[in-house]
Amino acid sequence: MVEGMSMTDIEAIGNRLGIDIRQIDLDSIQLPPGEDFGIPSDDEEKLRQEDSLEFESGFGNIIVVDNLPVVPPEKYDKLEGVVKKIYSQIGIIKEDGLWMPVNPETQKTLGYCYIEYNTPQEAELAKERTHGYKLDKAHIFAVNLFDDFDKFMKVPDEWAPPEIKPYAPGENLQQWLTDEKARDQFVIRAHHDTEVFWNDPRQSMPVPVYRRQYWTESFVQWSPLGTYLATVHRQGAAVWGGAATFDRLSRYAHPQVKLIDFSPGEKYLVTYSSHEPSNPRDTHRVILNIFDVRSGKVMRDFKGSADEFATGGTGGVSGVSWPVFRWGGGTDDKYFAKLGKNVISVYETETFTLIDKKSLKVENVLDFSWSPADPIIALFVPELGGGNQPARVSLFQIPGKEELRQKNLFSVSDCKMYWQSNGEYLAVKVDRYTKTKKSTYSGFELFRIKERDIPIEVLELENKNDKIMAFAWEPKGHRFAVIHGESSRTDISFYSMRTATNTGRVSKLTTLKGKNANALYWSPSGRFVLLAGLKHLNGQLEFYNVDELETMATGEHFMATEIEWDPTGRYVATAVTSIHEMENGFNIWSFNGKLLYRHSRDHFYQFLWRPRPPSLLTAEKEEEIAKNLKKYSKKYEIEDQDVSNQLSEQDREKRRKLQESWESWIMKWKQIHEEEKLERQHLRDGEASDDEEEYEAKEVEVEEILDVKEEIIPYEFDQE
Repeated sequence: MVEGMSMTDIEAIGNRLGIDIRQIDLDSIQLPPGEDFGIPSDDEEKLRQEDSLEFESGFGNIIVVDNLPVVPPEKYDKLEGVVKKIYSQIGIIKEDGLWMPVNPETQKTLGYCYIEYNTPQEAELAKERTHGYKLDKAHIFAVNLFDDFDKFMKVPDEWAPPEIKPYAPGENLQQWLTDEKARDQFVIRAHHDTEVFWNDPRQSMPVPVYRRQYWTESFVQWSPLGTYLATVHRQGAAVWGGAATFDRLSRYAHPQVKLIDFSPGEKYLVTYSSHEPSNPRDTHRVILNIFDVRSGKVMRDFKGSADEFATGGTGGVSGVSWPVFRWGGGTDDKYFAKLGKNVISVYETETFTLIDKKSLKVENVLDFSWSPADPIIALFVPELGGGNQPARVSLFQIPGKEELRQKNLFSVSDCKMYWQSNGEYLAVKVDRYTKTKKSTYSGFELFRIKERDIPIEVLELENKNDKIMAFAWEPKGHRFAVIHGESSRTDISFYSMRTATNTGRVSKLTTLKGKNANALYWSPSGRFVLLAGLKHLNGQLEFYNVDELETMATGEHFMATEIEWDPTGRYVATAVTSIHEMENGFNIWSFNGKLLYRHSRDHFYQFLWRPRPPSLLTAEKEEEIAKNLKKYSKKYEIEDQDVSNQLSEQDREKRRKLQESWESWIMKWKQIHEEEKLERQHLRDGEASDDEEEYEAKEVEVEEILDVKEEIIPYEFDQE
């Protein structure tokens, strides 16, 4: 492997060759799958140092597969094809990288083979996946790395007790939560850099924590509780943790991984890759692995064509919906499920097998979603038979698969399901056909999950023809907001699932008319909502207090593409990513709409707040703190005053330095003025004073001949 070079060295070489490196878009360069041309990736140098044993003999990418069938020459090709099919699903086998030795006398195979992969990581994964693989009753694979044979041969004949190393505690992965200033962290990606910052609005600036070039090869992702930061590489994924050092905690071998997803409780990591088929008429081959985050062990893998994983979901690659697996039951990570044809396959993580060894059969099921808090699945089945069989939304309890509630829906075009964060309510947006079938209108079916028999309310807008552009529940609350109307001038309506007289009826709180908004973002703590006009509305912002039903502030972040609240609901970030070539960077605002600071960065790709785990305080304790907030706030008011005084002192120091600079400049020119005094006196014919008032101004006319020219003028005499 070649030694790494700095960008300065590369630019110097480019200059010698007459190439301007800065004009080359390095991100557009794509290497062939599995090839790196000897260029170390983000952390390969560190991996080489830590895992030097892996490369000592140079055969770390070769495995030996034993207990293969012994076959004659006429069955050699068939056996080779079977072995290649099994092992090519795990990684890329080098050309001529599969060799099955034969007995020179009988010409039969010897019952084992060698397989050479592109990388040692692929070989390690193949060993882990296929050791103990049952080809048939008589042939169970025994798989070893080729390098292991050297290690086995070096095992001493006499046993010696292993050296016991003293325990060295690692960094507390939750230490960042104990920040004395109660700040939050965020990560950004810009150009080749990935950086972690503290958000420090008191200083009106982000405070750097950690920075690394080429840390990831595509994107980064926080785990749901903020413990880990995941990066994605050609060989697989990695997770990092800490408050300041961000050491690598674990790696997950999955060649050509494209997407990753954590379980809500951070116990498991799902990785996804898609591989082009050898036959152009076939679909992409998909591989999904579920890893235990702490141990790095593969708990279950799923393989198949892209068509098998293309049902449902909101986005993905190569036609596959993402996430393929949806986690349920809160943060205990007990269940996960995927949508199939006429089934929902629900797995439990104790054995990673189907519950009751069979899927939940639901004819023509189109979509499903888990309650965020309970093991309850909501599913949607569209109309069938031209409307003879109505559409329906059903709720199922897991693991018993009992149907808790069902609602039939008629003349349905489409449905979307929205769970409230505590799982107390489910809103189903139903798009229905008009009688003419030429257009649709929308309404809501509101399920009260926690109440007896799960009562359902129907909510329709005052103007049924209004297009619903956005819907969002208040986190942990009972209110929700709807943006509806035309795309240029929309209305925003706020509703509550409670009323003063009857808690079982939905009521409208207010409607804001004619707003430039097409997206809404509730604060994670509720109460406040940011109404935003993105895309063609050029980043119009309105900060709204739903408790008081009043606008706190308006603002603008021109061309904003991303908006994200911090996990505490105190601050909100607006960003312009590299979708636009200009104005890249992010702004940080207070919850009430005050712009705190701007941060511009070229080639800006990502902004992600670091999530926080749920509060350990009980609801009663939080209520007590709220009641005694003035008592607790005194401490922070003093700190704020100290910071304010510090900033004032910094401002005074800055002004003092500016004044000193000005006075120094004045003194400099006074000195020059004094040094030129004699020259000025000479120019004034000996007059010494520089005071203009001591002189009398007189106007003197001076005639001066500028030019003399002689010219002979011919004269003609009159002849008369």
